[in-house]
Formats: sequence, structure tokens, C-alpha cells
Amino acid sequence: MNPLRRLNFRRKLNLGITLIVLFVAALLSVFVTRIAANALIEESKRRGAVLASNLALRAADPMLSTDFLRLRNLVDEVLNVDSDIVYAFIVDDRDQVLAHTFGRTFPLDLLETNKAEDGHLAVRLLDTGRERIYDFAAPVMVGGREFGAVRIGLSRTKVLDVVNGMILAISGLSVVALLVAVVISAHFAKRITARIGALKVHAEEIVRGNLHLPATTSLRRNCWEQRLCGRTDCPAYGDTERRCWYVKGTACAGCDGRAYPAKLAQCRQCEVYETFAGDEIEELADTFDVMAHALRAHIADLRETERDLTRQQGIMRTILEVTPDRMALLDEHLRYLSVNKAFADWLGLPPSGIIGKNDFELFPRDTAEMRVAENRAVLTTGMPVYREAQDRRDVLNQSGHLVKVPVFDEGGRIIGVLSTARDITAIRSYQDQLIQSQKMESVGKLAGGVAHEINTPLGIILGYAQLLQEDVPAESQMHQDLQIIEKQAKFCRKIVSDLLGFSRQTQSQKKEMCFNNSIMEVVSLVRHTFSLENVTILADLDDRLPVIYGAPEKLKQVWMNLLHNASGAMPGGGLIKVRTRLDIVNMTVTAWFADTGIGIPEPNLQQIFDPFFSTKPVGKGTGLGLSVSFGIIEDHEGFIEAHSPLPPGFIDEDMPQGAVRGPGSVFRVVLPLERRRRPARHRPQGEGAAGRPGRKCERTNRGGDPLTRCGPHP
Repeated sequence: MNPLRRLNFRRKLNLGITLIVLFVAALLSVFVTRIAANALIEESKRRGAVLASNLALRAADPMLSTDFLRLRNLVDEVLNVDSDIVYAFIVDDRDQVLAHTFGRTFPLDLLETNKAEDGHLAVRLLDTGRERIYDFAAPVMVGGREFGAVRIGLSRTKVLDVVNGMILAISGLSVVALLVAVVISAHFAKRITARIGALKVHAEEIVRGNLHLPATTSLRRNCWEQRLCGRTDCPAYGDTERRCWYVKGTACAGCDGRAYPAKLAQCRQCEVYETFAGDEIEELADTFDVMAHALRAHIADLRETERDLTRQQGIMRTILEVTPDRMALLDEHLRYLSVNKAFADWLGLPPSGIIGKNDFELFPRDTAEMRVAENRAVLTTGMPVYREAQDRRDVLNQSGHLVKVPVFDEGGRIIGVLSTARDITAIRSYQDQLIQSQKMESVGKLAGGVAHEINTPLGIILGYAQLLQEDVPAESQMHQDLQIIEKQAKFCRKIVSDLLGFSRQTQSQKKEMCFNNSIMEVVSLVRHTFSLENVTILADLDDRLPVIYGAPEKLKQVWMNLLHNASGAMPGGGLIKVRTRLDIVNMTVTAWFADTGIGIPEPNLQQIFDPFFSTKPVGKGTGLGLSVSFGIIEDHEGFIEAHSPLPPGFIDEDMPQGAVRGPGSVFRVVLPLERRRRPARHRPQGEGAAGRPGRKCERTNRGGDPLTRCGPHP
């Protein structure tokens, strides 16, 4: 964590001002000392140049007269004039030293370090190892001819000592100025932070909920006292907590009745505002006072509104809880915002376990996908959804009327979906009873005529088949064919009997049976006939299937209807795949009858199980096959459903190379493994792991087709 954040505002203000002053002082010191140092050095160099030039002028006459004493006096005089002069000497045009200030020993190597060029002054910086010296070489000119030169050495070190002394003085002044600035800033920060501290305490009290606080700033004088207006009807009159420019609808001239801050533009021209308005901190304190006053009024209104809303919410919640309709509100992300008791009871969860979740967390995947698709359509199009649904996830197998409508916000944007489902099981039951009574009336008449017209030729066929069996050897193929004719004639007579039973909704006689055998007997019967029409039947049966409780002949009738319908959907030939799977978890067995035919149009999927509904031409079908099959499966406490087109991958791997297939369709039949009153709560998904214990199933062959023989253990 940044340690500066932990400092209070007063220390931050002191530190900030100190750093600013220190930075400015340091910056000024650097620039001032650098400018002053450069100026002193340049001035010293100019002084050395002037001294060298003057000495050259004065040395011309003594050099012409060869007056060495005078020359010596001249260099000594220069050395005594300025303490910064280190040496001075004069040489002739042959570099012979005529006078110098070095005493007895003259450094001869100094002669070559600097020379005047072309009659002009030359300046060089020399380093003796102990100090640095500016060496000035000035020519001695007589009549335009150079007779010699004057050399003067000016100490640069002494000049820098003067510069350092100046820097020290400037730094001292900067430190003094810094201390004075820190003292002044501390006093200023104390004045500022004291007012901010009082404002902070005031804000903390407001946060604690204490809105009845005295004003943080003194009004000193009120507007009615300054103006002596006497307007007791003015909202600001007698208000000692707020300044008049914060009060709405004051009675002063020019006020248009607007509230703060809209009215502030007019109040700025008022003499009361000009007299009593403070700085920004004082305005902030006044704003806090106005905010506290407004919050008190607003909280009072909110509490009254809250009481009204609580009362209305209680009434609405009571209405929603007592209604039998299942109601749920979803947000725009399709998560549940609210549900009523009926919806929660329907799911078997408390409301807290539903709110915040989506459909995939509450329903099976296929159901969730359907519900989410509907809800997204409502969110996207804004069009309500009205439909009737059969709820197979409910153990009561209820029918419901479902309504989903969009929920709009104030701006007209869709922000959710309101779903309402009403149980119409009783109504549908009445409808089914009415339909059943009409069906019984019509089918009963039809069944009577069919029984009269068909039973006679069936009896003749059956009788002749039995008589012919006595005339042919028992081991011959003809005898076996006649047995098949006899068996199928009896089967047709049973169908007529089942048609009469269907019209009366009679209960069939059930027993323990092997599920695989009932399917394979029908497959073996029609396989040869279908092959003549280029229709291939592929059986994929689960070896682990146990014994089920059902009516074998009636289930064979269902398999026969499904296989004939599949063959009829493939006029040019194709493939029929029969698959069975065991779901031991849900104690169900499932059979799929899939074909590669022309498929079933979407509008017909909802009607194919209705009595007398058929898409075949007149004379090709009665529309009773699937209706009878539906009744048989329902009587076995299971269900049957159709899907078209085929799901991807269901039959593709079994298709011959290069074969052409249509959309196809699949019928799914689910039956329970044991007797019960209602269908399974969940439709079976996946495959089971084993058969029912206590039964023995053996794999045999009959005519090249696999069969599963099931029976009790010995």
C-alpha cells in the first residue's frame, strides 16, 4: 500500500507545499548559480585580457629603449594590482625573457604553451597540476611590427572559489525562504484542513443517519434581516438552516420558483448572495446541509412509499401464492427472478433453490433446450407464446396450457419473460372422454361391419388351411407354409377382436414375456416380404433385456404396424433399423424403429396418433394403425413418440456405400420393466448395465435371426 495514502490531508498539504517550494528553490539555485558562475568566469577572462593588452601597450617604449628595470616594474605592478594574477612576464621577438615575476627560476616550458598569433590576443587554459590558469598572450606592436609579447596568468581556481561562495550564499537564502514558506504553508493548511475536518465530521454524522444536525457554516445574517422585506409567506423566511438560494420558490423579485441549482444563475445577481456567499469549501458545507435537509424529506417520503409497497406486495404475493397456476419470472439472461408456490411445488424445490438458476439447472436437457428456445424467441421477437404441453416429467402426466409473454421496462425494452402454466388435465380428460365416446360410436359401427365381413372369409381361409395340412406330409415345405397361413389367419382374426376391444377401451390379458422375442418374431415374419421390395431390416438388440409384463400378441401388433409404416415410407426401398436398449437405472426398456424413407412433415407429427388420421391415399389405409398402437402402449403404462428427420448418426454408419436416403423418421417406444400405475417419471436415456435378477436369458437362432429366450432360473 502507498504510505502517502495513509497520511491525513493536512500533512499531505504541508508536504506538497514544502516539496513545491523546495523544488522551485533548488531549480532557481541551480540556474542562478550556473548563470552567475559563467558570468564571473567570463568577467575574469575579460579582466585578464584587458590587463594583458594594457601591459603590452605600456611595455612598447621600455622594450625599444631596452629599459629592463622599467619592464620589471611593469610586471611587478600587474602582479600587485590583482590577487588573482599568478604570474606575468615579457618576451622579445626571439622569445627571450626580458622581465618576469617567477623569482630566480623561470619555467622555460611555459614559453611554448601559448603565443599571440597574427598580432591578436590569445587565451588558453593551462593545468599546472595544482590549479588551472587562464594564460593571456598579448603581442607588443610598434609601427605595425611585433617586437615581442606579454604573458599574464589568471588563476581560475580563485575565480571558482568566489563562485562557490556565491552558491553557498544563494543556497542559504533558499533554505531560509524554504523555512519561511513551510511555516506559512503549515498555518494555511491548518486553516484549510480545520474547515474540511469539520465538514468530514458532518458527513460522517449524515452517513450514520443523523440528519438533524446544525448548519456547518454560520449564516451571520439572514436574507429577511438584510432586506427587511417582512415577507412571512416566503419559504426562506425563518429558515435558519439553509441560505435563501438553496430554497425553492422564494418570494424575492426575479425568482422564477425553480429549485437549486437551476435558480443559482439568478441568485448570483442578488445583493444577499454577493454579501454572504463563501468560497468553494463553504459552498460544499452548505450543500451538505441542503443534502441533509433534502434527505430527511426524501426518507420520509420513501418510508411512506415503502409502507404502501409492502402492503401491496403482501396482497400480490398472497394472490400469487394461492393461485394454482405455475408462474415464473425470468430476466433477460433467462435466469429465474421469482416463482410462486405452485411452480416451486411442481419442481419439488423451495423457491430459494430455483431463483438465480436457469432451465438447464432445473430440467432434463431436452426439456431445457425446448424451454430456452421458446423464451429466447419471446425475448427476440416480443411475440407471446400460447400452447398446450404434455408434461412428461410430472408423475401425474399433467396437461398444461402454457402462456409466455415479454416483460417491458419504462423505455419499451424487453427485460424478461413471464411464464404462466395452467393445469388443464381435467379439461383434457373431459375432451378425451368426449372423443372416446365419439370414437366408440364410429369405430363400434365400423368394427361391427368389419367383424361381419372379414370374420367369414377369415374362417374359410383358416378352415381350408387346416384341411390342406391333413393332405400334405408334415415334414414338407407346403405343410410349413400352411401352418404360417393358419397362424396369420388367426392373427388377423385377433386384430378384428382387438379393434372391437379398442373401441370399448378394454383391458388386455398380460403375462410375463420376453421383449426381444416379440420383436424378432415379427421381424422374421416380414423380412422376406420386405426384401422383395428392396427393404432391408437391421436388428440391433440388447442381449441383457429381462422379462417384461405385457400382452405379446398386442405388442406384436404394434411392431407390425411400425414396420409396415416404415416400409410404406420407402417406395423405392431402403433400410429399417430396429434397436432395443435396457435402462436399468429407470427400470425401462426402449425400442427404436428407424427408417430412411421420406420422413414425416412437421404439421403431421402432432396428429399421426389420432384415430382415422392417415396420409395414405384412399383404400391404402384406415388411419387406425398408429392409434391402435398408441392405445396398446398406453395400456402397457409406457409411451410412444415419433421424430422426423432422423437424428444425426442414428443410422448413417449402417447405410451401404453410395446409398441414397431420405430425411427418415424414428418411432421410440418406452415400456416399464415392472407393473405400476403410472409411466416412469423420467424418460429413459442411455443404456442399462444388466437384466433383472432372478431371470435367465439365452441367445438362440431361428431361421438365421437372433432371439432371446427368457425364463426363470431352474
